[in-house]
Amino acid sequence: MSDTAGTVDEAEATLRGRLMAALSAEAPGRPLLVLVEGPAGTGKSRLVERLREAAPGTARRVALGEPLPADRPVLLVVEDVHRASAEHVAALRALLADPPAHLVCLLSCRPEELPVPGLILGPDTEFPARLTVVRHVVGPLDLAAVRRTAVDALGADRCPAGLAEALHHASGGVAQTVADLLDLLAARGPAARQPRPADVAGLGTPPRLAALTLRRVVAVPEEQRAIVLAAAVLDEPATAGELAAVAGLAPAPGRDALLTAVRRAALDVHGEGRYGLSSPLAADTVRRWTPGPVLELLHRRAARLLATRQPVPWERLAGHRRACGDERGWLVAVERAAQRFEEDGEQQRAARLLESALATGPVPRHARPRLATLLARCAVVGLRSDQTHDVLRHIVADAGLPPAVRGEIRLDLGLLLCNQMGQVVEGRAELARAVDDLAGRPVPLARAMAALAMPYGPDAPFAENIAWIERAVKVADESGDPVIRAAVAANHVSVLLNSGDPAAWPLIDGLPRDSELVGCRQHAARGLCNAADATVWLGHYERSRALLTEGVALAARSGAAYAEQTGHGCTLVLDWATGRWPGLAARARTFVDEAGNMPYLVADARLVLGLLALTRGEWADAVDHLTGPGAADLDSGPVPISAAASGALIRLALAHEDVDAAASEAAAAWERLRTKGIWPWAAELAPWAVEATVRAGATDTAREMAAEFAGGLDGKDAPSAAAALAWTHAVLAERTGRTAEAEAAYERSAAAYTAIRRPYQAALTRVGAARCALTHGGDSASAVAVLADCATAFDTLGATWDAARTRSELRHHRPVAEPRPPGRPRYGDLLSPREAEVAELAAAGMTNREIAATLHLSPRTVEQHVARAIQKSGALSRQGLGQALKGAGN
Repeated sequence: MSDTAGTVDEAEATLRGRLMAALSAEAPGRPLLVLVEGPAGTGKSRLVERLREAAPGTARRVALGEPLPADRPVLLVVEDVHRASAEHVAALRALLADPPAHLVCLLSCRPEELPVPGLILGPDTEFPARLTVVRHVVGPLDLAAVRRTAVDALGADRCPAGLAEALHHASGGVAQTVADLLDLLAARGPAARQPRPADVAGLGTPPRLAALTLRRVVAVPEEQRAIVLAAAVLDEPATAGELAAVAGLAPAPGRDALLTAVRRAALDVHGEGRYGLSSPLAADTVRRWTPGPVLELLHRRAARLLATRQPVPWERLAGHRRACGDERGWLVAVERAAQRFEEDGEQQRAARLLESALATGPVPRHARPRLATLLARCAVVGLRSDQTHDVLRHIVADAGLPPAVRGEIRLDLGLLLCNQMGQVVEGRAELARAVDDLAGRPVPLARAMAALAMPYGPDAPFAENIAWIERAVKVADESGDPVIRAAVAANHVSVLLNSGDPAAWPLIDGLPRDSELVGCRQHAARGLCNAADATVWLGHYERSRALLTEGVALAARSGAAYAEQTGHGCTLVLDWATGRWPGLAARARTFVDEAGNMPYLVADARLVLGLLALTRGEWADAVDHLTGPGAADLDSGPVPISAAASGALIRLALAHEDVDAAASEAAAAWERLRTKGIWPWAAELAPWAVEATVRAGATDTAREMAAEFAGGLDGKDAPSAAAALAWTHAVLAERTGRTAEAEAAYERSAAAYTAIRRPYQAALTRVGAARCALTHGGDSASAVAVLADCATAFDTLGATWDAARTRSELRHHRPVAEPRPPGRPRYGDLLSPREAEVAELAAAGMTNREIAATLHLSPRTVEQHVARAIQKSGALSRQGLGQALKGAGN
């Protein structure tokens, strides 16, 4: 007898190969028995069906009892032998005692349900020497197989990170349970919404699994059933002694009960002398079925057992103590667990435990401030939780709270509002109140001041941010506390670097990355991720990527979940700027799905989605991403995001020839930047704002804006803004008739963008230079070649709208290589180049009028092109053009 080995796929492939070889017409004629074994729900029937389908057509398929032909190979399949009648088992025994040379017999069974363990054909099971026997055990799916199953069921775009892990954990890898959970998940909510890992926990136990679990539990005699209930309460693999102790059984009866439970498949062997239910869902089913008083007693015994372990598993102990009504012991365990998590850098787990306790548990009034302070401290480095916010709001409002305690909680509440909740104005108001409450307490006071120094919000001018950070540095140094010094140092980096101050670079090197204190490492991670974000807006892209790599890795190691997610959001903006667009929109949408309840965190992703949509001519989508539900408010959101979003909205209004709207947006955005006073952040706004202002007739104002932008960059290390300043001067020159001067400025801008590796902006400014050259009579051949290169560059990036505009410009100026026959070229059923161009923009969602403005055509001509494109491509509607064009290869 041999067992198949290797990975699941390799083992199945090996088994299929042996089966097909034995059934081939050239087989040597040695009989083969294949035993497919596995617990219920592991996929034996599907495997048997795949093997049956793989059998060659020359093989004869027969049922048990049918006569066997002597002239060709025979395949006999008998499933679920554990349920077979005595007569069928006897017939199989007789057949296999003297099998025909050309027989291949495929048997499947659940080994845990065989009448005699290990003997598939009963106590008289025996295989003759000339019979080859192969045993294939079908076990639980591994994580990779669960992920493949989820992708097959839901589609790759609806399987976010963590979903397969949640399914694998809940199901124990049992294939049927995974399939049932996926069915429940698919039926829950609209198909457009991406399932989340947390959704798995809310699905409950699939009815098929519940019925199987309870059927096996009741098969255990009642006097021994407590051993199964104990395993369900412990909900982790446990030793025989631990299970007996929780069940209330003496060692000898406990061993007997465990043996019965394993034989009846109520409990599984998990290796290394440990036993338990097949999955957390199965354990949950047993707990739900167990009467309350019995369950309470089991939890009390489990709590006594866990309290003797070293180290004590405080979180699990808290759960058992609460379940048995030990409120005092529960509170002690909750606090000890949260403290342990915080010490180990697992603030997210600590926050979840504490918020649940404070929101739903019997916490005495005197203990609430202590737990709330711990919760607030952990929550600020984690992800958003509305429940945490509500708990902290309620506690801060308690009039009996000591001012110092209120100040500390208010500090973290303010940070939570600013960062995770995106309520910057409200958050900064809480921080300002916290400063008053924390007088005389340098550590939290320095934290509050450093938080008020962060420059992203529009409510305070940069000079005020500078004043706060200077005070924070002084108080932190006086405190002597290394963690608060690290916190203030991280904010100091952000304040200086976002303004383009070169003095920030040495501060980055000084962040305590290798500190023994987890708090210091968390703040160092935050400082690195914030520095990466600042350098993206400045235009130092290689430095930004290096900082991101280091910062995200450090954040993951030290438990700084919010900083880690900030780094992932920054990566999206970095990839946008440097032209890494393939797959970028999908990654940004996934990020929004995962962190969409934190407006500040997803602002990067929504901006990237809006900018990408604009370049493709998907203008309605662009507006939705930039200003729709979930987008950061332009007047209260992060100023660099608002400036970039306003630049895109101005450009969009100009494309629509809505100069008044463009100028209005430009004025509002410029005023926000002027109030803030950080001019490197104007890099994505200035060229479009100046163009809108000039086209609105306010040329003097546009000149003042350009001069203000230049003055704000004096002494700043901001390569992206420097390139944008040259672009701004080019726009101003072009719009005031100085096209030769504009051409030179565009070329300086393009060279600067090329030097910092911004391909999209480099192409836009090169198009501007070529356009000016063609206008004032420069080198037209060279200019036309530049337009052709830029159209190709836009195509490569996927910037459909920009490519179409550039090709339209090119068509007006490209010299005809050779005369073509008179009359219109005939393309038959193929789209002409112009029809393809129009169809591509129509498929992106642009209206006929918008396409006409882009391609310099009449709306009537566009309408005719769209109609012909629909007819030729076989699309059913304008909306179906995109897919039809892909399918037709146009």
